[in-house]
Amino acid sequence: MADWLTLPWLDLLIWSGAILCILAGLVGLVLPAIPGPPLLFVGLWLAAFAEQYVFVGTKTLVFLGVLTVLAVALDFIAGALGAKRFGASRWAVTGALIGAIVGIFFGLIGLLLGPFVGAVAGELASGRAFDAASRAGIGATVGLLIGTAAKLAIGLTMLGVFVFVRLTSS
Repeated sequence: MADWLTLPWLDLLIWSGAILCILAGLVGLVLPAIPGPPLLFVGLWLAAFAEQYVFVGTKTLVFLGVLTVLAVALDFIAGALGAKRFGASRWAVTGALIGAIVGIFFGLIGLLLGPFVGAVAGELASGRAFDAASRAGIGATVGLLIGTAAKLAIGLTMLGVFVFVRLTSS
């Protein structure tokens, strides 16, 4: 690989974008307000592009894309599944999902509280008692934490696959 000082400005720009996206993606794996898996994917794709797909090709990028979609899906449905696991009604599961989506617009606090508030509101709307509604909210929060752990595992797997393919292809 060429020395950083001798890279043309476009290569430097592409590599800078790749590194920034990868770093932001890694942060986004644990901070819900940042779309971690998509940013990580874009960064890895830019790195492959910068090397003209010599080391990391289409098959690897498609696999990483599938992992990205899986991580994003898990992020959205984990709160709802957590609520369901704690005995929540369909109303609470729907509320947790809506709460997670609405919470996106309120930053970190909204993302943490959205599934809880949504699940509680859904349970209360269905006529269940406050203690059952609270359990559903706790389940939604637990689901969110499990979803974050899964998203982190998938994101680190994406990075590991990319590095492994890159190193074994050279």
